[in-house]
Amino acid sequence: MNTKVPTAHRFDSSDPDTISAFLTGAYGTELIMRSTERYRLRHHRIDAGAFWLETVEQTTRLDIDVGPIEALMIGQVVSGRVDRSCAGVNDRLGPGDVFLAAAPGLPFSMHWRPGKLVGCVLDRSVLTKVTGGTADDRAGATRFTGLTPISPGLARLWRHTTSYLNHVVLGNPSAHRQPLVLANAARMLAAAALAVFPNTTAGWPTAMERRDATTATLRRATAFIEEHADRDIGAADIAAAAQVSLRALQLAFRRHLDTTPMAHLRRVRLDRAHHDLLLADPRQETVSAIASRWGFLSHSRFTARYHAIYGIPPSRTLHA
Repeated sequence: MNTKVPTAHRFDSSDPDTISAFLTGAYGTELIMRSTERYRLRHHRIDAGAFWLETVEQTTRLDIDVGPIEALMIGQVVSGRVDRSCAGVNDRLGPGDVFLAAAPGLPFSMHWRPGKLVGCVLDRSVLTKVTGGTADDRAGATRFTGLTPISPGLARLWRHTTSYLNHVVLGNPSAHRQPLVLANAARMLAAAALAVFPNTTAGWPTAMERRDATTATLRRATAFIEEHADRDIGAADIAAAAQVSLRALQLAFRRHLDTTPMAHLRRVRLDRAHHDLLLADPRQETVSAIASRWGFLSHSRFTARYHAIYGIPPSRTLHA
């Protein structure tokens, strides 16, 4: 997965040609903007490689035509109004609304009244890591069958997820140096997108997948997790190593361990963090640094989970 140290990019201009050139470069596709008035546009992006989180503000009525973008673009209206059209689907969106700008690979257009949007641009390779398959498997690739959330509750889930990542991950410079933290953040966004918007990944296990959910599958999967817990792996990688489908893997963990592959991976990483805390010098290490090393996004959640398993806070283990 393409993760990197997050970098901030800011743009602020009132020149239409400069704005159009900047946005075309920023999104890597043809972008045409029309307005009868002069206006100002501000753009702030945090680029973490596999995903971007950004804020865009502008001061007039804009008509925007955007060429095909392969990444998944998810927006939220903070203020103003947006009329978005893609493949014959038209939506009128107001403050608080969450939406897909377009199905990946399709062009779209927007009529945007003065206001502010926050957005997420997610590399489709992250979806592949979560759902399984390969980047070249067009037939089996996830297709989004709707451009608005399945329910208001799931729209809230998306808002909470992006707010959490902005504050806990991107707002924590020490986490920027930990590849597992950023990889887990990208997976969290992908999982949220798949939960929030209607798509083709849902389905019941087949008869073959139920037959594959054996203890032998579980042994292969847990051995792979033990060996690769320090790397950027997800359920799709574990399924490939176990030589079964993603649904068969999930069924095997549910049937034999009453858990999920990712929950088991988090438990293994918690055990590795516990081991590091036992061996660490408290004058040189911190609980937060060790938690981040093992991919835990939130220090408070790590502490609560550690206390629930080991009966003491991680700080006591470190200073024992």
